[in-house]
Amino acid sequence: VARRKPVALFGLAPRALVLFTAGALSGAIAKTMTAPLDRVKILLQVRGGLQSGAIAEAAQSGSLIKSLLAVAKQEGVMGFWKGNLPQVLRVVPYSAAQLYSYECFKQFFADKETGELSVYRRLGAGACAGMTATILTHPLDTLRLRIAVDPKCRSLVGAIGILAKEGGLPAFYRGLGASMAGIAPYMALELSTYDILPQNIPSFARGFTAALIATVSCYPLDTVRRRIQLEAARSIPWGVAAGAIVREEGVGGLYRGFLPNAVKNLPNKGIKLTVFSEAKAAYARGQDALQELLDEEARERNMGRGRERTRRN
Repeated sequence: VARRKPVALFGLAPRALVLFTAGALSGAIAKTMTAPLDRVKILLQVRGGLQSGAIAEAAQSGSLIKSLLAVAKQEGVMGFWKGNLPQVLRVVPYSAAQLYSYECFKQFFADKETGELSVYRRLGAGACAGMTATILTHPLDTLRLRIAVDPKCRSLVGAIGILAKEGGLPAFYRGLGASMAGIAPYMALELSTYDILPQNIPSFARGFTAALIATVSCYPLDTVRRRIQLEAARSIPWGVAAGAIVREEGVGGLYRGFLPNAVKNLPNKGIKLTVFSEAKAAYARGQDALQELLDEEARERNMGRGRERTRRN
């Protein structure tokens, strides 16, 4: 069947497999390309964390350029990709779960009679998708953070050992409450805005704009989450952590690392959402082509049976 129309081969693949693969690959590629800015963003958010020397000094100054230069000088070029392995390991299932579950939640929240999806229900679908993916991958995010800011952690295995000693399994879920509180509104805004923006706008521009709106609105929640994750052997309430940041640094402290995050995050989301959108469109074209071929074969069989009956008569 598909030999006459190669695009129909795409339509033979299970929809879940296509969407999971598209989400996973787009997320992994985008994260790896923007890893240097992601590392610096985290260092700025936690004011150097457990680092020392030039990196700690630069991060505490809040300067993006100084932090980039300090990492390059103290750890070399590969220092920018420190912690990228657990990040990629997290992003692959996270992107797949997030984008695929969003499609599922949109179907669940859609009006049962008309199939329409209001803005509020679309926001709800985005929030549920973000929380679903976060619950599944939060331990890997905690590991990635620890490797990025703790010089004693030189590998994924080493980070697992340190966290296990500090608090066992609960240590891997530090900051989960803050993560859920932050990701729900963020993904609600990002995914729903991407869908609602005019479709004649290029896909990358829609993804970039949607991520910008969500990032400006929700960045403080991410900063608080990072601080909570760094607390050794204890978990502190979200309100306490947020209050401490404001008292020590003012409201601006909630936006530490915002610039590298925006530079990294906006094109990242533009790429990811574009790839996912194009994959869905290609899959739809494949299914249409496959259905056309099946209909054509059915007509040919019916015509053949008709000719056979005519000869018999």
